Amino acid sequence: MLNFLPRAERNCEGVSRRNFLQVGALAGLGVSLPLALQRQALARAEGGSSRDVNCILIWTLGGTSHHDTFDPKPLAPVSVRGEFHVIDTATPGVQFTEIVPNMAREQKRFALLRGWNPQNGSHGMADQWVMSGRKFNQAVPYPTYGSVVSYYQGFKNAMPPFVQLGSSVDRRFGGGTSGILGLEHNPFEMLSDPNAANFSVRDITPPQGITMDRVHRRRDMLARVDALQRAADLQPAAFAALDEHYKAAMDMITAPETKRAFDVADEPAALRDAYGRHRFGQSCLLARRLIESGVRFVTLTDGGWDTHQNNFKSLKDSRLPPVDQALPQLLIDLEQRGLLDNTLVCWLTDFGRTPKINSASGRDHWATAGFAIMAGAGIPGGHVLGATDAEGGVVTQDEYKSDDIATTIYMKLGIPHDLIARSPDGRPVRLIEGRPIREWL
Repeated sequence: MLNFLPRAERNCEGVSRRNFLQVGALAGLGVSLPLALQRQALARAEGGSSRDVNCILIWTLGGTSHHDTFDPKPLAPVSVRGEFHVIDTATPGVQFTEIVPNMAREQKRFALLRGWNPQNGSHGMADQWVMSGRKFNQAVPYPTYGSVVSYYQGFKNAMPPFVQLGSSVDRRFGGGTSGILGLEHNPFEMLSDPNAANFSVRDITPPQGITMDRVHRRRDMLARVDALQRAADLQPAAFAALDEHYKAAMDMITAPETKRAFDVADEPAALRDAYGRHRFGQSCLLARRLIESGVRFVTLTDGGWDTHQNNFKSLKDSRLPPVDQALPQLLIDLEQRGLLDNTLVCWLTDFGRTPKINSASGRDHWATAGFAIMAGAGIPGGHVLGATDAEGGVVTQDEYKSDDIATTIYMKLGIPHDLIARSPDGRPVRLIEGRPIREWL
């Protein structure tokens, strides 16, 4: 089994993973050329990717209804069927609801899993479980996908390997975080609205009145102090993660590619319009720019999907139109730029929603059925996998669970299924335990 220790990016001389990546000294990290080739061969043998594959994960917080989107039940009673009619998709025999017309028209660009069993109907727990593939364990905080990518693959350039757009992640159980891998593998969070007229990214632009010359002088001064501490052996090892964060942040602030990556205003107006002049649309556009600029994993979060009340009005008027516009456009844009083959795009959510409509015209949490969508990186477009019963309550065919989705994602990203990390107390922890969705490999 492969065994990579957290914080192993420093050797005995205190040189960071960034320094080694910049000079190509793989052997200094214990990742020699033979080992790198072995990893590629292993990925190919397992049906995964041996290329440098990136990922954009769309997380709709709250639990998006499968009945009212991609697994409609037009023959069920109205108490189950709901208010929406169905429309045909680009795949013969497959129907979606009428409120996702663009997704229906572009269904050949993505694969749909109707056989997902969430095994959970609790918020918070879902963010941990679905975004890591491991059920919540109070003793072992399992890391989210992006953190594992950061841990296993590291930096490409000055851009952080893992970025989160928006704050719509429930972190009560550690969802969306690095867990046992350490603070240095947490996401760089970008909370600003890229659709805002005065859009700027906190922490990468110096405060008003602070010039870049002053930033450089401060960096040099801190570097000298740090060197003195190292010489006197005064810096505790516990500060290693914060030290790495500091250097990564300074690299981001001073690197010219950083400002270019976040400058969505540099895009043609027509393309911005195609994505949609709303937060979700411009976030999808920004995610594409970040992938182009060297970010390996982008989690794009969107809240407001917990539709216990006014499910149909909420989905039709506010929740689905931005996604239905922007997600197909993201896939089209990635393909036109030659990026779709090495970019995995996923849409995941907490769980499904109840077959029966409640008295508030809403649907409640449902733990045994839901949907997942994947595209790019060799995922077969137009493929619909799995089925639920006549009311959409239980999976009846090709059932897959969250750990299986995780295994599939990791295999597509070239991360071995037997990856082992170490918990803070030194215990070996296997990060991946599902079975892959073979139909999508």
